[in-house]
Amino acid sequence: MGCLGALLFLLGGLGALAQTCEITEVDSTLVERLGQRLLPWMDRLSPEQLNPSIYVGLRLSSLQAGAKEAHYLHSLKLSYQQSLLSNDNSDSEAKPSMGQLALYLLALRANCEFVGGRKGGRLVSQLKRFLEDEKGAIGHNHQGHPHTSYYQYGLGILALCVHQKRVHDSVVGKLLYAVEYEQHLQQDHFPVDTLAMAGLAFSCLELSNLNPNQRNRITVALGRVQEKILKAQTPEGHFGNVYSTPLALQLLMASLRPTVELGTACLKAKAALLASLQHKAFQNPLMISQLLPILNQKSYVDLISPHCQAPRVLLEPATETPSQTQVPELIHVTLKVSSIFPSYRHSVSVPVGSSLEDVLKKAQEHSRFRYGTQASLSGPYLTSVMGKKAGEREFWQLLRAPDTPLLQGIADYRPRDGEAVELRLVGR
Repeated sequence: MGCLGALLFLLGGLGALAQTCEITEVDSTLVERLGQRLLPWMDRLSPEQLNPSIYVGLRLSSLQAGAKEAHYLHSLKLSYQQSLLSNDNSDSEAKPSMGQLALYLLALRANCEFVGGRKGGRLVSQLKRFLEDEKGAIGHNHQGHPHTSYYQYGLGILALCVHQKRVHDSVVGKLLYAVEYEQHLQQDHFPVDTLAMAGLAFSCLELSNLNPNQRNRITVALGRVQEKILKAQTPEGHFGNVYSTPLALQLLMASLRPTVELGTACLKAKAALLASLQHKAFQNPLMISQLLPILNQKSYVDLISPHCQAPRVLLEPATETPSQTQVPELIHVTLKVSSIFPSYRHSVSVPVGSSLEDVLKKAQEHSRFRYGTQASLSGPYLTSVMGKKAGEREFWQLLRAPDTPLLQGIADYRPRDGEAVELRLVGR
């Protein structure tokens, strides 16, 4: 047997033994470099830039940011309590969304806090109102859609669950139905990250037994979610794609259904993730915050009973090697918009390493191109292009010409020289 054959035989034997999903023995230097990328984001303390997922990710990781971490939580509390507990007639756009509020509740639990008292009660009531509104939008016959997404719907249920706050069976039932009959609800299947978030919510409900009347359905739905995620594994090892893999692994790690297939799939996913880390694929703070817990064998479900005194390694800022001053090399990127009339096509020159957002800004400065964005925890996303706004069930999709969807947003994707990027208005 050759070396390759022996290696595959060994991996196969390890997979057969690995009944549960474990991501262990990851190079600590790689993990530390990943955590260091979050430190600059923790200096951004304006309300629109505060991101509770950063705090959650660090608290569930093997790393800590010392005094900066405590200061960040303090800033989160000031911002969220002020915006949510202010006069109800204040600007609704300044108030956190359902997903932001849910992540804030996860951040409190990551600090071993339970929401309580008058202020905590209002936070819980607000999140429950969000879920009730979404339940109403879905409709009694399940023909509607959430105003936000099933991802945020599952996240909201999970956040309340880890605080031992029960939601009505009918609220849980909408998410259960969506998983049970997803093929009847929309043309495409749920993305892997949506399935994973639903599964994390179900895992918490199963462990906490907050909805005993739904227990059997929750158990069956969890098995269905795990099966779908395993089937979504690519030949390279990712579940769906590289950026949905961390949340999928969180769900699989929390699984109470060990199988040989599960262990083998997680070994393959670990190899794919390590390769992605070597290539610095993770730069977005939301994605990093979902990845750090699994590198510490944790998931959001562990917030049911977090270990807040567990030792963690103190992060030090990354040291940068000073570079010689030189004229930056330029690349040429073609920007296309075919969803308008007349269509738009323009070549833009930007320094190498520029983001797609830099390309859009340059195009706006030097041509008739116009665009609008909205902030989110995963970065800015396009809301309008050339004056055309995305409708309620539409979004501006980013594609590398001719038809390759981009997996990153405008702030994270960095085009290469000679690339053509198309902005296309599509339905959900």
